[in-house]
Amino acid sequence: MSTRQERDAFGTVEVAADRYWGAQTQRALMLFRIGSERLPPALVHAIGLQKLASAQANAGLGELPAEIVDALQQAAREVADGKFDDHFPLPVWQIGSGTATNMNANEVIANRANELLGQPRGTKKPVHPNDHVNRGQSSNDSFPTVMHIVTVLQIHQRLIPALQGLHQELAKKAEAWKDVAKIARTHLQDATPMTLGQGFGAMARQVELGVDRATESLKRLYPLAQGGTAVGTGLNAKVGFDTAFAAALAKLTGLPFTANPNKFEGMGAHDAMVEASGMLNTVAVSLAKIANDIRFLGAGPRAGLAELVLPHDGLTSSIMPGKRNPTLAEALLQVCYQVMGNHVTVTHAAAAGHFELNVAKPVIVQNVLKSIELLSDAASVFGSGMVAGIEPNTATLQRNVEHSIMLATALNPHLGYDKVAQIVNKAFAEGTSPKQAAIDLGFLTAEEYDRLADPRSMLGPRP
Repeated sequence: MSTRQERDAFGTVEVAADRYWGAQTQRALMLFRIGSERLPPALVHAIGLQKLASAQANAGLGELPAEIVDALQQAAREVADGKFDDHFPLPVWQIGSGTATNMNANEVIANRANELLGQPRGTKKPVHPNDHVNRGQSSNDSFPTVMHIVTVLQIHQRLIPALQGLHQELAKKAEAWKDVAKIARTHLQDATPMTLGQGFGAMARQVELGVDRATESLKRLYPLAQGGTAVGTGLNAKVGFDTAFAAALAKLTGLPFTANPNKFEGMGAHDAMVEASGMLNTVAVSLAKIANDIRFLGAGPRAGLAELVLPHDGLTSSIMPGKRNPTLAEALLQVCYQVMGNHVTVTHAAAAGHFELNVAKPVIVQNVLKSIELLSDAASVFGSGMVAGIEPNTATLQRNVEHSIMLATALNPHLGYDKVAQIVNKAFAEGTSPKQAAIDLGFLTAEEYDRLADPRSMLGPRP
């Protein structure tokens, strides 16, 4: 393998000739030999956007030599477009400020810009990774800025559309089954009648609220720490850099990013990321309930509740030929459990903000992004692969309604609680219907029972 020499403040380092990173990245690569988890491509692309917006802001403020501006911006844009993903090799498990990855970006962009200007990699001329690419910046404000950028983009581009798609499928079922009566269950026991549509309407509302929560969390992610530099004071940044940066980024993304009015908060604390992770945790709890309710209602096909007929996904048992399982519900549940665990990690990592710097930034953003990725993918396939194909088992639903002893609850306003309790206890003990028990006890005639305990009249408040 051919190499070239890259130089930094500590001397020279051998770097593979075909790599765009430099000495600091190579040193970090040799130092942080921990695990196999690399920071995801989406984060690398967000770094490209951060460096591009920085270059635009600095150029506008007269902070960069005119002859390097175009090349620097083109190189940063290429990183944002994903053309240099393979040149970001560092693991999540690195310096807690994300400095190694910020230096990685500075070196890749500088080397690419110099290449565009006709210079070989490693020259640092005319574009220097620190003096120009990192102009007016520090890892301490750049990395938290990138954390916000990538989280906002992933919520907008992946999570919200996925949840909206799932909501649409659930809402379709709620409308289609608004008149399909079933027996509700509380404490896992038979309760009073409802409709299958009402049950799916509750699921749809949970997902709709998840979209609302995701949208609401964005408000605290739009303010950016960029401009705080090392500790929050803005040392070495030009006056107005923070607002110029936010304006440039807003134009690049079409999203309302702003300068955080308190850079110390944006660098030393990551409460906005904890809030986003908490939102993801709440969505995971919602989706876990939905997945469990659907797979339990579809349990069977003959020995379970069997109120729903779940779609066949083409998979089966390794020993029981033809057996159908709620595989997508089980996959979604596993995702939900992982997201809940990720939130615990984010919570503890965000508590590692000591004085003016949080030193667990990479693991915070890694877990938030992983949660967004998993929930987005799982919600999408669950909606299209399971919810869309569910059908009601009308025969089972009707039989359950007709034989439910809890229909007698509708008699409370007419007979009183104690007499209805007698009806229910007699029906339960003798295995008969509440109608027959009411007749045998002499409380009602058959005609009176049918009028007062009509399941269709029990689906809402009494007039």
